[in-house]
Amino acid sequence: MKDKVVIITGATSGIGKALAYECASRGARLVISGRNNEKLMEISEDLLRTGFSVLPVRADVSSEEDCRELIRKAAEHYGTIDVMINNAGISMRALFEEVDLDVLRKLMDTNFWGTVYCSRFALPYLLKSKGSLVGISSIAGYKGLPGRTGYSSSKFAMQGLLEVIRIENRKKGLHVLIAAPGFTSSNIRNVALAKDGSQQGETPLDESKLMPAETVAKKIAEAIVKRKRSLVLTTTGKLTVLLNKFLPSFMDKMVYNHMAKEPDSPFK
Repeated sequence: MKDKVVIITGATSGIGKALAYECASRGARLVISGRNNEKLMEISEDLLRTGFSVLPVRADVSSEEDCRELIRKAAEHYGTIDVMINNAGISMRALFEEVDLDVLRKLMDTNFWGTVYCSRFALPYLLKSKGSLVGISSIAGYKGLPGRTGYSSSKFAMQGLLEVIRIENRKKGLHVLIAAPGFTSSNIRNVALAKDGSQQGETPLDESKLMPAETVAKKIAEAIVKRKRSLVLTTTGKLTVLLNKFLPSFMDKMVYNHMAKEPDSPFK
């Protein structure tokens, strides 16, 4: 990754933040974005103090114009783009029959349309550099998770989008990676949306038992360097994807039972 220009969305916390430090440690030149300008500047200043090259750009990926400006500023600053990591995302927890439909729209706007916008505007540069287009998906993009209709839907859509982009450009040297972390210790569950659109405020999982974001970032960076097609993380995640191919009905039951054990689960 030395001297490669890497754009990371959602870089102010969790996997995105860990990816910023991981890619920087490998010699990449960074463009980091997020909605929280204060956190964005803190991370940028910390990286700059350490001697890394980084350009912070505040952007809300649900905005087409913000994404266009993010890519424009990155290309203007560095002259090229080698890796586009679509990491920005939000989650939710509510039954489909109870959730406000605006919550689902918000998740699709961020998780899916954010990937559409950034990928579309970055694509000409990535084709020129024969670079990498990366989507940080989820096991929820392989198996529908009860109580996460908007999240699973957006990740299934993201994976379909990236798969088509890969096939369309198979003769042009473009690398496309779909990375699916399992449950990762990050901030995404704390800010997940409830059925009325308010923030959940606390995680229903024991974060100490989950894969650290830094470990996830290291594995994603290695997959980018090796130009892998897909990356599925954690033993549970790999098992879920594998068994769902052959025993889908059994996995429906297992996933339901797992989610029903969460504190304050919407399942009775």
